[in-house]
Formats: sequence, C-alpha cells, structure tokens
Amino acid sequence: MKRVVILLNMGGVDNLSQVRVFLTNMFNDPYILGIKNRHLRAFVAWMITMMRLKPATQNYIQLGGKSALGDITRSLVAKLNSKFGFDNLIFDYAMNYTPPFASDTLAKYKDADEIVLFPLYPHHSVTTITSSLDSAKRAIGNLDIKAKIKVVDYFYKNSKFNDIIVSHIAKSLGDDDASKIDLIFSAHSLPQKVIDSGDLYEKHLNEHLEILKSNLNNCGLRFNSVSLAYQSRLGPVKWLGPNLSEVLPSLSSKRAMIYPISFCIDNSETDFELAIEYKHIADDNKFSYYKVVKALNDSDEFISFIAQNI
Repeated sequence: MKRVVILLNMGGVDNLSQVRVFLTNMFNDPYILGIKNRHLRAFVAWMITMMRLKPATQNYIQLGGKSALGDITRSLVAKLNSKFGFDNLIFDYAMNYTPPFASDTLAKYKDADEIVLFPLYPHHSVTTITSSLDSAKRAIGNLDIKAKIKVVDYFYKNSKFNDIIVSHIAKSLGDDDASKIDLIFSAHSLPQKVIDSGDLYEKHLNEHLEILKSNLNNCGLRFNSVSLAYQSRLGPVKWLGPNLSEVLPSLSSKRAMIYPISFCIDNSETDFELAIEYKHIADDNKFSYYKVVKALNDSDEFISFIAQNI
C-alpha cells in the first residue's frame, strides 16, 4: 500500500519574480476575497496586487529576496522522508499561492493507494484550511486520482503539539526572568465579517490561548502577562483585534516576547512583520527586551509530531 502525505500551506516567495504570482493568487482566492463573480474578483485582485506589489517586493528585498517558508518546508519534507519515509510512505508538499501547486505535486502520485492531506494550520479557518483542502481536492478530481483520501484536521488541542510550543518558548527564554516579560501570542488577523459569517478561527485561538496559559503555568513559566494579539491587518474594514501595533506601546514593562501562534513555519509575516516592523515599534517605545520566538519549522519535535499524526 503506497501512502503519500502532502503538507499544505499558503505558499512562500522563492524569488522576487514570484511576488506578483503570490499576491495575484491570494487575492483571487474566493475564500480570501469573497466576491462571488469571478470576473469582478479577478479585476479587484489585480487592482490590489498592483497596489501591493512594490511595497511587498521591498519587504522581500529586506529578507534577502525570498520568504523562508519554501526552504524550511523543503527541509521539513526531506527530514520526514529521511527519518520516517520508506518505499510505501512518501512525504511531499503543495502550496496554495506559489509553486508547487496542488496539481503539480499530486500529478506525481496518481498510483497512490492513500493520500493524506495535512494542512499546516493549527486552527480552522475557511481562509486557510478550507481553501487549501479545496485546491487539493479539486486537483485530485481533475487528475482522476482514485486513492483513498484522508484529511488531518486542525490540531491546536493536541497535547504533544502544545508541549512543543511550550518547550520552544522555554528554550528561547533561556535564563531570562519570565516574570518581567509580557508574552504575546500573535496571530494573523482576519476581517471581522469572516468571523461573523461563522468562521471558527477566533474561537479556536481563544481556546488555544487558555490551553497554553495552563501549560505554561504547569511548567513553572510564569510571565508578567500572557495575551493574544493580531497582526497583518490590511485595508479599511474592521479586523480582529487588538492589533499588536496597539498592544506593544501599552506595555509598561517594556519587555515583550512574541510567539507566532497561527504559523507552524516562519514566513514573511514572522520574519518581516514580527521581527522587523514590530521591533521598530518596540524600539520607538524604548523596550529593553524584544524577542520573537521561531515557529516550529523543521525541528525534530515537529517532524515527530507530523509523523505521529498521519
């Protein structure tokens, strides 16, 4: 029996020529830009892309011309295949907005007996899990793949997953005094209208925050405060808040540790927004301590978690 595990994610720019591809595909996603008429949606997506292309490109230039997500994902897959893969178990990946797309990856596995779709999103949202699964399942249909399909659902309640998060926070903290530091879990924001339409994302994040608070206390990691904030707000509509840009200046401690709770793999929103843009806010407010914890990435613990949950 040949099993193939496909890790699903949004996509990461591997070179500057892909910035436009990423933006165009993202804003043309009906789960992102909820305009039902595809021609109108394509036009609006083009307009937004043209407005965002230059500043987004400049951001990637500051990151060396690419997102870390692609390289880390390829390393993650290579390590999974090296440690857990064999002739009848293969790990691979597909992206939603940049190559390799689901159709590219799945075309290699028409002879598979079972395909496991594993979205690398801890919390459910139509903008992430539903969108990625829709792309993958559409590709499976178009390719006439007859394999059994298994889906790994959101996993923010998984105790081993949360143990890894707490462990990574503790390692990043080192010998620093947690009681003098405010820990902020930062999540990618969504327009409020998405939540009002029934999306589970905010509910899952709030539940995850309480789980992690309890786990941190049980491990003796007692921060000055532990809270949830949001990042990546765009446009004039109401978004989930509070925004991290508003939370940071309000911290009297002037000491903050940020953990990217909605991302499993680092990307431009962690490496640029959190580590560069929001650090400027911390510096402007004379913070004596500002640290961004790396996502789980291709760590041995995360590799084992994936392998144990397929």
